Amino acid sequence: MVAATEREYALALDAADPLAKYRSQFQISDLELCYLDGNSLGRLPLAAIDAVNNFLTEEWGRDLVDGWSHWIDEAQVAGNLLGRAVLGAAEGQTLVQDTTSVNFYQMCLAAIKARPGRKTVIVDAANFPTDRYILAGIAKDFGLNLVTLNNDGSGGPGAVDIDSDCELVTVDALAPLLNEDVALVTLQAIHYRSGSRPDIKGITDLVRSHGGLVVWDASHAAGAIDLRFDEWGVDLAVGCTYKYGNSGPGSPAWLYVAKRMQAEVAPTIQGWFANDKQFEMGPFFEPAEGIRRFQIASPSIIGIRVMQAAYRMIEQAGMAAISHKAAVGSQMILDLYDAWLAPLGFSLLTPRDAGLRGGHITVGHPEAKKIAAAMRKLTNTIPDYRTPDSIRLAMAPLPTSFVEIWDGLNRMRDLVESKRYLEIEDNGSRVT
Repeated sequence: MVAATEREYALALDAADPLAKYRSQFQISDLELCYLDGNSLGRLPLAAIDAVNNFLTEEWGRDLVDGWSHWIDEAQVAGNLLGRAVLGAAEGQTLVQDTTSVNFYQMCLAAIKARPGRKTVIVDAANFPTDRYILAGIAKDFGLNLVTLNNDGSGGPGAVDIDSDCELVTVDALAPLLNEDVALVTLQAIHYRSGSRPDIKGITDLVRSHGGLVVWDASHAAGAIDLRFDEWGVDLAVGCTYKYGNSGPGSPAWLYVAKRMQAEVAPTIQGWFANDKQFEMGPFFEPAEGIRRFQIASPSIIGIRVMQAAYRMIEQAGMAAISHKAAVGSQMILDLYDAWLAPLGFSLLTPRDAGLRGGHITVGHPEAKKIAAAMRKLTNTIPDYRTPDSIRLAMAPLPTSFVEIWDGLNRMRDLVESKRYLEIEDNGSRVT
């Protein structure tokens, strides 16, 4: 059997890959580039170009304002596509709209208000900064007790130390902190930095048993792992579409509200799209039935057209096959880490268990920032640096080949072994 350290191993995986045909459906302008950052920004689907051009000329350009007769409910139409393609969600529970930040604010505040009298909200220190900052702002504005699970050692408001490996929040670690005062717990479905994967169903059930609600941020999970929101009993969730969803920078985000929760949680940003009799323009807000009650304003039709082109491809490929390829690709990265990177002083920051990780592997090194910059500049390989000392390496299953991963890790090894990365100076950009 060919070892993972031989390039023939990656070539054989590509030859047997049922998803290999999708790579040609993306714009790849540099065939020598190893793009290992699809967990930050996915590649451009060629179908998105036609979708936008068609919208400009055949919809907006031709229909003008009459186009709103079929654009008006696009947030729900697109939400149904996204829900069935990547969330395991039946129709009428997902909206594609706004940004992850706006959707997160609305879902968290809705959960808190649905649990009147409860004053404690819980987040983790390793959570994405936007989520931590927004929840801290909500806690300050509404006089709530914010508890931060210190799962990465960085602390935060109301920090409480917990046992954690690779930032993972477990049912056992969370359980002692739950009581009848906890209104909300919010966690990541895949940790953005370490790539660790919590027990979504187990944690949701645990928090619900104490009367609280969980808002999951699935930005780094949707499109990488096989999510089963309806089956797992998820209450509320948000996420973006520009990572594994390949929908482009600034593409509209999404929110999910389980059908059984839609009468229990109320919209907290009362936009006119959420009003029951929207075009009567009445003096009072009366929320619509169903998922539309959480829609704030006009959907971004251009953005939705790109998103629809991308998610139709994902739906066709199927999340079972996509998540399997992500698991195989991340295992190959682990194998190459063991053979090539660990001897060079790298540490592993992602769980080895395939059931406890998502689509990216994170490695640590004291010179991570300089190495990541040198990989871009000197080896035509794009990874992703995250402070303080980590590099993320992703298998984006549809556009990424196994040999692309292999070549990128081989270049990374040679770069560090030769110490050429020491030639790189900080370019002054705040984008990492």
